[in-house]
Amino acid sequence: MLPAALRRWLRRPKRSDPHLLSQFFFADERVTQVVAEINRLDAELDPQQYLVLLNQLHLSQAHLLAVLEQIMEECIPTQRHSRDYLVKFPEELLVGNLGNHMLFAAECLLAGTFLEVEEADGAQLRPQARKLLSSLELVRTVLREQSLNQPSSYPEPVQAVLVQFDRLFAEFELSYVSSMVVVKSPEEIYRQQEIIVLFCETVGRALRLGYLTQEMIDGYEPLLMFTIPRLAIISGLLIYPEGPLSLERSPDQMSRVFSPFYNLLKKIRDLLQVLSAKELYLLERSLCTAEMDPCDLATPPAWGADVAREEPSAPWGLLKVTHATPALPSGTPGVGDDAGTTWQWSPQPFGSSLGLDATPGARCLELRSRYSSTKDMLHTLFVCISGVADQLQTNFASDLRSILKTVFKIIASQTEPSEEPNASRAHHLPEWVPDSTCSQCSACRSPFTLLRRRHHCRSCGKIFCARCSPHAVALPHYGQLKPVRVCTHCYAAHLLPATRRTRSQ
Repeated sequence: MLPAALRRWLRRPKRSDPHLLSQFFFADERVTQVVAEINRLDAELDPQQYLVLLNQLHLSQAHLLAVLEQIMEECIPTQRHSRDYLVKFPEELLVGNLGNHMLFAAECLLAGTFLEVEEADGAQLRPQARKLLSSLELVRTVLREQSLNQPSSYPEPVQAVLVQFDRLFAEFELSYVSSMVVVKSPEEIYRQQEIIVLFCETVGRALRLGYLTQEMIDGYEPLLMFTIPRLAIISGLLIYPEGPLSLERSPDQMSRVFSPFYNLLKKIRDLLQVLSAKELYLLERSLCTAEMDPCDLATPPAWGADVAREEPSAPWGLLKVTHATPALPSGTPGVGDDAGTTWQWSPQPFGSSLGLDATPGARCLELRSRYSSTKDMLHTLFVCISGVADQLQTNFASDLRSILKTVFKIIASQTEPSEEPNASRAHHLPEWVPDSTCSQCSACRSPFTLLRRRHHCRSCGKIFCARCSPHAVALPHYGQLKPVRVCTHCYAAHLLPATRRTRSQ
């Protein structure tokens, strides 16, 4: 009878084997080899080699975790612990090596060499770190054995240890990050989602009015990082006054992104409300080009009175804007501009369409009289609005990047068809579940939100979140010759092995 070591050697998978368990075997073997080399090395005698080996260990562990992540997505896609808490993290933490950093932190905590956390936090984290590392060792042992026996399947014991490790990893990750940085509260997350909606509505309006083009959105033009927040300030103060920039709230009820500018936003709003349609157009155009354009105010915009009425879509469900046109009493003297003409306030169709508040004539005149000319007033507004938007880039760079990234994803992406397939193809396709009948993912049961969108599986017709329907394959038996979205279950259970193997290669 062959010795156990020889039998294990004969059952070793080949490096060309595409199965994930085979890839895990060699990734795990590499980690073990590097650790053995570090243990044999005297760091004091050869510090340079020690640093080289530490770097190799870091890279090999990162590769091991990447393969393990793929295994969990293939083996337990519907049993994975929810990662919705990631939305609470600052964006700069959401990098590819976050998982590797978590394991390194857990090892340091157990060794007592971790100095980044307070002692009280360390005492709470150590039991979690111990459980996490023990679970990882069990996962490595179980997966190694499975890769030597049958690398193409995941029996129930393998699934059980993976589920436990995934849960412990998520719990430690949330606890560790919460002890290191300030994570967003549920209220702040909701307020940030309100800002995302405001920014999306702002971009939609700018596209309709010609301030922006779809090509600029699809091309992720850098200038939009400044343009969108500037235009959003105007939209939030004029068009959606009960939205996230509502000044009827106290500063502590606003998002922390805008609350520091509460008093300045009030002054900006007061000035915006006395602008004519032409002046507002000139201001917004200047904000889009990032420089104040001293246009001739005597020349109205070409599209002036022909612009279609802009009705707010009330994405928050509570927004109701009263459309009132500001006007001065007859005979009120005008304010001279620097072109030598007399400015006279008069009703504007565009002003009505924006829903500007009705400002009393005396108040209107008083605000405008503070400036030597209309151009001076517009320049002041330009500087103030640009200043707030630029401060967002400086003081809340992480939050703003996260908001704009989501906005680009929503605006630039193609909306998936929600209607049922047409009658000519209905007998070829699965039953299409209507959007209105499904409020949560059919696999992980996570509720759909603005950020977690609905996606139909073209194989079974059910609705899933993006995490549970990440695959795209052709379905010739349904007449789909190009790759289309399918859920993880259909991908794993119904596709031909040859098709999956071709895609993995």
